[in-house]
Amino acid sequence: MLNNFMDYSSKISSIFLLVFVFFLNSCGGGSFFPDAKDQPVNAQERVEKNIKEGRGLKFRTSLGGAEGGNFVFASSNPLWRATLEKLDFIPLANVDYAGGIVITDWYGDTENSEELKVAVRFLSNEIRSDALDVTVYKRKCKNVNTCQTSKIEGNINNEIKASILKRAAVLSEESKSKKND
Repeated sequence: MLNNFMDYSSKISSIFLLVFVFFLNSCGGGSFFPDAKDQPVNAQERVEKNIKEGRGLKFRTSLGGAEGGNFVFASSNPLWRATLEKLDFIPLANVDYAGGIVITDWYGDTENSEELKVAVRFLSNEIRSDALDVTVYKRKCKNVNTCQTSKIEGNINNEIKASILKRAAVLSEESKSKKND
C-alpha cells in the first residue's frame, strides 16, 4: 500500500514539474539575458535603452529629482562639528550622522539627584535657526530604581541651539577663508 502511494506521489510530482516547466517556458519566449553584442557600451545609452524597453526604472527622474544628491561629510559640516564641540563635556550615548542626531548620556552632579540629557536633531545642513531641533530632558531620581523623566521646555533649549549656531557660523567662515587662501 505504501509503495503504491509512493509511486502515485512521484507520478504526480513529475506531472506537476512538467506542467510548471511548460508554463514557465511559455512565459519567457526566449532567453532571460540579452546578447552582449546587442547592448550599448555606453552606460547612459544602456540605461535609456532599458527604460524604453520597460526593463528598468530610473528613480532619480521618476521621483522628480535631477542629478545626484549633495552629500556633506561630518568633518566638513559646520553644524555637526559645532554640536560636537559644544557638547564635548557630556558623554555621548548615540551619534548618527546619517540619521542626523546626537544624543548625550545622562549628565549631572554627584551631589544632586537631577540629571540632564540633550538630544540634537539636524533638520538641514544650512546654518539657520530652523536647522536644529534641541530637546533637553531632566531626570530626577529618589533612588536607583525610582526616577522621573520630563522634557524641559524653556530657555536652556534655545541657549544650546544659539550656542551651536554661533559656533557653526564661525566654523563656516573659517572654512570659507581657508578655501580663498
